[in-house]
Amino acid sequence: MGGDPGASWHGASVTDTPVVLVRGGSLVVRDAAGRPAGLVGATGRSRRSASTSNGAPAVVRQADLLLSGGRIVQVGHDDGRGGTLDAPVGATILDASGCLVLPGLVDIHTHLRQPGDEEAETIESGARAAALGGFTAVVAMPNTDPPLDSASAVRDVLSLARGAPVDVHVAGAITVARSGERLAPMAELARLGVRLFTDDGNGVQSAGMMRRAMQYARGLGVTVAQHCEVDSLARGGAMHEGEWSSRLGLPGIPASAEEAMVARDLILAAETGARLHLLHLSTRGSIGLVRDAKRAGVPVTAEAAPHHIALTDASVATYDPLFKVNPPLRTDDDLRAVRDGVADGTVDAVATDHAPHRSETKDLPFDQAPPGMLGLETALAVVLTMMPDLPPARLIEVMSSGPASIAGIDARGGGAHGGTVEVGSAANLCIVDPEASWVVDRTRLASRSTNSPYAGHKLRGRVRHTVLHGEPVVVDGEALR
Repeated sequence: MGGDPGASWHGASVTDTPVVLVRGGSLVVRDAAGRPAGLVGATGRSRRSASTSNGAPAVVRQADLLLSGGRIVQVGHDDGRGGTLDAPVGATILDASGCLVLPGLVDIHTHLRQPGDEEAETIESGARAAALGGFTAVVAMPNTDPPLDSASAVRDVLSLARGAPVDVHVAGAITVARSGERLAPMAELARLGVRLFTDDGNGVQSAGMMRRAMQYARGLGVTVAQHCEVDSLARGGAMHEGEWSSRLGLPGIPASAEEAMVARDLILAAETGARLHLLHLSTRGSIGLVRDAKRAGVPVTAEAAPHHIALTDASVATYDPLFKVNPPLRTDDDLRAVRDGVADGTVDAVATDHAPHRSETKDLPFDQAPPGMLGLETALAVVLTMMPDLPPARLIEVMSSGPASIAGIDARGGGAHGGTVEVGSAANLCIVDPEASWVVDRTRLASRSTNSPYAGHKLRGRVRHTVLHGEPVVVDGEALR
C-alpha cells in the first residue's frame, strides 16, 4: 500500500474494515505554526489562496484518504506518480479530483418543521437536503408545533432523526411555548444533550427574563441564542425600513429593532458571564457591536445567514415573497459589513436559517406571506460564489469548526463534527467541486418546499459527495438515503 506507512490510526484496522477510499484531493496538512488546518483542498489556479485565516501560508499536498470504522485511518500523499493509496478489496472509491474535501459542514440554524408542519418539511426531507448541501450535522430550531420546550418533545424529534443522512441535534426553547413568560425546563433538556437554547422566531422581549435565562444557562454550561428583534420597533414591518420600503409602499423594520436587542444582550452577557450566541445578524450596527464586545472579552458568538451576504432589499422590488425573510434583507452597506464580519472573524458561523414554507402561504401578497427561505442545498455555493476570496481555512471555520463549537458537538464537546481532516479524525466529510457551475432549479431540490430565492440563478460550487461517520450518504450529487 502506498503513502506514508506511519500515517494510520490505531483505533481501526485498515485491512479488516476497509470502507472508503477518497481519491484525488489535496490535503492542507498544517499551517505555518504546525497546527492542523482542517482542510483537504484542490490545488492549482482555481484556488487563489490556501492561507489559514491569520494569513499564514498553509502546506498543501496531493493526498488520498482511507476511511474505516468511521475514522480517517490513513493519509497518503502524492509522490508525483498519481494515486497514493491502493484501494483495499471491497472498498468504495470516491473520486475527489478537482474537489475540496472539507470537514463535514455544520448548520446550527435549521427549521425542520416537524412536528406540526410536515407538509412544508419533515426531518427526513430536511436531513436529505442538508446532506446534499454537504452538511453532516444540523441543529433543529424549536419553533415547531408543539415547540421543543419539554423533554418529551425533544425525545420525539431525536427519535424521528434516527437513521437520517446527517446527525440531527436539537435546540431547546428558552421559555415555555416560546412566550417569553416562564423559563423552559432547561436542566432537564440539557440532560438530554441540548446545548443551545433559543426562542428563535421570537426575541425574548423582557430583559429580566433574558438575564435569568443567562444566569441559569451559565450554571448548566449551555449557550443561549437570541433572535434579536424588539417587537415594539419591528411589529407590522414586512421588509427593511429604508429607501426601498418607501418606494414600494411596504411597512419597514428598522435596523434599530435588531441593534437595540443586540446591545442589551451584550450588556447582559458581560454582566452574567453566560455564553451568548446571536442569530442571523444583518446590519452594520450589529456587526460593529459584536466586534467591540469581543474585543472587550464578552463571551459572545454570532452567525450570519447566506442570504444576508448575497441579497439586498433591492430584491424586493418585484414584490416577490420569496425575498421576504426575518430579519429582512438589508442595504448594500449592511451586506458589505456582514461579509467583512465573516471574513475578519467577527462572525463565527454562516448558518442557513433554512425555513421551508408551503407554496400556498408563500403565494400570498408580500405583506401577508410568512418570512423565510430555503438554504441547506445552496449555502455553500452561495458563500463560494459571493465571497470567492475567502481563504479555505476561514471557510471551514465559519461552516464547520465554528458552528460545531457553538453547538457543543465538536471534539471538545464530546462530538464528532468540525474537526480536522487528518489521521484519527472522525470521517465526516464534504467533498465539493469549487468550480462547478449550476443553475438552481427549485423543483429539483430535496426539500418539500420550493421557496428558494436563488431559483434560476447560476451558482459556483457543487457538492459531489458527503460522508457521514465513514459512510457515503451522497455520491456524485445523488442522495443514498
